[in-house]
Amino acid sequence: MSDASFDTRVQSGEAEFRDYFALLKPRVMTLVVFTAFVGLLAAPVSLHPFVAFCAILFIAVGGGASGALNMWYDADIDAVMRRTAKRPIPAGKVTGDEALAIGLTLSAFSVIFLGLATNWLAAGLLAFTIFFYVVIYTMWLKRLTPQNIVIGGAAGAFPPMIGWAAATGDISVASVLMFCLTFMWTPPHFWALALFVRMDYDNATVPMLTVTHGRRATRRHILLYTALLALLAIGTGFTQIGGPFYLATALVLNAAFLLGAIRIWRRDEDMAEADNFAVEKRFFKLSLLYLFAHFGAILIEAGIDRMGGYPWG
Repeated sequence: MSDASFDTRVQSGEAEFRDYFALLKPRVMTLVVFTAFVGLLAAPVSLHPFVAFCAILFIAVGGGASGALNMWYDADIDAVMRRTAKRPIPAGKVTGDEALAIGLTLSAFSVIFLGLATNWLAAGLLAFTIFFYVVIYTMWLKRLTPQNIVIGGAAGAFPPMIGWAAATGDISVASVLMFCLTFMWTPPHFWALALFVRMDYDNATVPMLTVTHGRRATRRHILLYTALLALLAIGTGFTQIGGPFYLATALVLNAAFLLGAIRIWRRDEDMAEADNFAVEKRFFKLSLLYLFAHFGAILIEAGIDRMGGYPWG
C-alpha cells in the first residue's frame, strides 16, 4: 500500500459480518467456484461427494483469501475510485491489518486443507494462484504496466485446473484448455469495463490500457483478443471436453461476442458518450454470460459422457 497511515485515517465504523464477507469479493468468488467445479466434474475421475464438496469449499476460501489480500494492498487506490470506494477498508468498516490477517489466515487454511482433502498438486496450484494474484498482479503488474490484465488474468484462469487436479492429481491438455479459455476471455472483459470507468483508473493512476494508450487503442485490442478467443473457444469443441452441445453453444456465443467487439471497434468517443457507453456496457454484461455459458456447456458434455454419450456416438 502506498499510504501506511490509511487504516487509521479511514476507520470510522464498527464492522459487521457482511463487511468481512465483502473482503472476500463474493462476486468474483462465484466465478472461481463455478469454473473450479466444472474442472472437477469434467475430469475423468469421480470423487466422493464429500471430498468434492471439501475441494470446492477450500478453493473458494483460497479465492476469498486472494480478494482480502488484494483489498488490503489496494485500499489507497480503492478509496479514490468511485467503483470501489464503498469497499470495507476505504469505507472505514475494516482496517487494513484485519484484512491482511484474514487473507493470510485463509490462504494457509485453504492450501493446507485442500492438500489434505485431495492432493498436494491441487494445493500447490492453489498456493501459486494466490501468490500470482496478490504478488505478481496486485503488487507488481497492476501499477506498472498496461499489460496488467493480460498477464495478471492468469490468476483467475487457474481454478478449473485446480479442480481438475483435485480430482485426477495431474495436469492435462483438457485442464490447460479450460485455463486458456478464461485467460483469453479476461482482457476483453476487463477492457470493456475500463472503457466506461476510465476516469476511475485516471484518478487512481492505474496504467490500464485506456489510460496509457487511450480508448481507441483499447477498442482495437478488444477486437483482436475477441477474435483469438473465438478461435480458441470454437476449437475446444473438437477436444476431449467439447462435443455437439458445447460446439453449438460456442458458435452462437462467439458470433454474438465478436459482433459486440466489432460494434465497439467501430465507435468513437462522441458516439460512446452520447449514449453513455451503452454498447460497451452491453458487451461487458455479455462477457459474464459468455464464460459461464461455455463452462456450463463443458459441464453438460461431461454429464452426457457419464451417461454413455450421445445416442448416435
